[in-house]
Order: sequence, then C-alpha cells, then structure tokens
Amino acid sequence: MKITREESDKGYSVVTVVVEPVDYEKSVAEKLREYRMKASLPGFRPGKVPASLIQKRFARPVLAEEVNNLLSHNLTNYLQEEKLSILGDPLPSLDHQKPINWETDTSFEFVFDIAVSPEVSVDLSATKAFDYYRIVVDEKMVDENLESVRMNFGTNEEAEVVEEKSSVRGDFVQLDGNGEKLEGGVTAEGVLIAVDLMKEEEARQALIGKKSGDMVVFDPVAVFQNRHEVGHMLNISHEAAEELSGNFSFTVRSVLNFRKADLNDELYTKIYGPDSGIATEEEFRSRLATEIAAQLAHSSDQKFAFDARESLVSDVQFDLPETFLRRWLREVNKEMTDEQIDKDFDGFLKDLRWQLIKNKLIRDHEINVTEEEVTDMARTIAVSQFRQYGINDLPAEMLENYVKQILGKEEDRERLVRRLFEDKVFAVIREKGTIAEKEVSSDEFSKLAGNKEETEE
Repeated sequence: MKITREESDKGYSVVTVVVEPVDYEKSVAEKLREYRMKASLPGFRPGKVPASLIQKRFARPVLAEEVNNLLSHNLTNYLQEEKLSILGDPLPSLDHQKPINWETDTSFEFVFDIAVSPEVSVDLSATKAFDYYRIVVDEKMVDENLESVRMNFGTNEEAEVVEEKSSVRGDFVQLDGNGEKLEGGVTAEGVLIAVDLMKEEEARQALIGKKSGDMVVFDPVAVFQNRHEVGHMLNISHEAAEELSGNFSFTVRSVLNFRKADLNDELYTKIYGPDSGIATEEEFRSRLATEIAAQLAHSSDQKFAFDARESLVSDVQFDLPETFLRRWLREVNKEMTDEQIDKDFDGFLKDLRWQLIKNKLIRDHEINVTEEEVTDMARTIAVSQFRQYGINDLPAEMLENYVKQILGKEEDRERLVRRLFEDKVFAVIREKGTIAEKEVSSDEFSKLAGNKEETEE
C-alpha cells in the first residue's frame, strides 16, 4: 500500500492512499471461502455452494468491505507514525478524488484532505502584562457574613407577644356577612403563618402585639395575595381556593420569634467542629475574613483565567484552515444548517485557538495530572457539596464512597482532569508571565466582571 502527502495551496494537506490487489487479494479470498463454508442457498447443501456463485454474489461487497478496512487501518497508522496532529478528521478530497468503480477497478486510489495542526509558539515572558484583580476584604463584608451566619444558625423560640418577624400558629374559621361563624364553612387548626409575609398592612398591624387566645379578622386571600398558598394553608382544594372570598377569624395559639444565633462556643463548634480553635468574636471574624478572601480569590482567579485566555487568543498568531474547518463542521453536524454553522463559526475558531495554545503550554512546561490529584479534587468537591447541606463531619468511609461514585462516572472524571489541566496552565501563566496585580473593591470588581459577562454574550 502506498501513502503519499502533499501540501495544497489552500492551507491543508492532501493524502493519497493507493490500495493494490496485493494488499487485499488474500484477505478477500479467505473471506469468500468463509462465506462458501457457511452459505446456505436454495438447492445447495451448506458448504457445497459453487465457488463461482459465491464469487458472483459476494465478491464486490466483500472487496469493498476489506478495502475500506485496510484504508481506515493504514491511514490511522500513517498519521500516528508520521506524528501528524490533525484538526478534525480526514475528508474525501473534493478536488482530487476520482470515482471508484467496484465492478471493474482493481487498484483503488483514495484522496483525503487533512488539516495538520499549525505550529504554535507561546512565549509568556514576551507577552503583554496580564491583569490580576485582588479584591480587598473590608469590614462591611465581614459584618454581612457574620450576620448571615447568625441568621442561618438562628432558632425559633416560644414568645408571648407577636412581633414583626414572628411566626404565629393559630386557627382559621370562615365567617359570614355578619361576622359570625359560617355554617359549613372552612376551618383550619394549627396553621403557621409568617407575619412579615402578610401583604396587607392593616391586617399585619392588627396581629402584631397579640398574645395566645387573642383573635383578629382578615381576608386571607387579600392578605397573602396567593390563592394557591391560601389553599394549602387552609387545606382545601385548588378549585375551592379559586372560589374563596370573605373574612376569616384567626385565633392565636402560639407565637414563635426568630432569634439569631449568639456568638459563642456552641456556634463556633457547630460550624467548625470541636477543634476550631476559635474562642472569641474577634477570632471568629478573623476566620470569616480568611474565608471571604478565599472566596474572592476564586472569583479573581476566574476573571484572570478569562482575561488571560482572551489575551493569548488575540495575541498568539497562527493560521487556521478555515475553509476546511467549515466544511468539516458541516460533515459532522448534518442536523445544522449553513446559517447555524456560520453563526457559531467564530466562537468555534476561538475555542480551537485556545485549545491549541493550551496544548502548547502543556507540552512546553511538561504539565501532568496525577491520579492522586484527580482523587483529591473529587474529595474536595464532595466535602464542599456536603457542607452546603450543613454536614461538616461526614464519616471518612462515607466520604470515600462518594468520591468513588464521582470518579466512577467517566464523564465526571474527564471533567475533573480537564479542570486540573486548565488550573495548572493558568498557574504557569501567572508564574512565567508578567502580572500586573491591582487591588479593587468588591463593587469595582463587580463592574469589571459585568464587562466580562457582556463580552461573553
């Protein structure tokens, strides 16, 4: 089998594969013998079908199958042996491929267009400076975070008097036009309502200050302005809720006032465990400031990654065979129209440029990802997910089982590997490139991030 490659003037290579009889005759003959041994045709016993009949019925399909198998196998081997990194897949050449006649041809010539990855050079020491925005942690952030923690770990406590933020449990009784209990009307006992969710000011003020046993009168539909919610509250059907109107009496049975968590050892232990090392409010605020800084650093890293990618894609110059790539996209996305491909083409080129730049940085700086690193990242993600549900002391065995579940899904595992490679690429950019670090406030950073979002759209 003969394989040759020439450069075209269109930015891609032309690979010609010639399959001669010597390449396929033996395998075709063996396959036809197998067909004869297994064939069962009317009038002939198995294995006794004349070779001429087998030849007539199966020779061309077998020939086509064997030649195509040889073509695929040898073309793949050629690309590997020549160490050709290609973009997309080989495509039959529109300019050079001649028609093939499986009935009469004995030698077969296949011509493919292939796009070889361009040479990419990335000198981080010579690129323009990359901005890194470090967000300053201020006292307002710490105050807001501390208040949020106190709210999240707060509790409802029994109280005597209804306040603006109280939750009140009581009994509803539907009234008639005279303010008396409606015969056969709706009643609901032990209903819990939140005072601050009452949308009618007069009814809300009437309830504030009441104690157990006191009664107020209001129209629940007017007060809560949500018939679906009122239906659940009164335990009636959707249809009944749609028809409901008029006043109800509401008799207070108990009052719960929300109390924010106190800043004490109990709270610190709930959040960080018994070995937190936090004993005072000042130490707690310091820990919160550290955590906020870590969260903000993650945001800074994300923006740096976006900006660095944009900068490198714009500044690192190399040519791409756009005509070939557009054709390849049409071939692999048959369901897409030309208009859709044209619309997405610039974004595709941008992603491809970044992929080639990233791959070059990975090779140049010998970036690797170990199995241990993948497992550690899966474990970090698992711990973070459980903490979102307030679980901070997950048993080690349960944690490791969850990590195995994450790594057991090939798609999830590949996503972690890609993320680790990207993280290491941006770490190299920060290490080898020129970094212009700038301190900004949270508001200033939000505006910068907003500009990023507009660019992405």
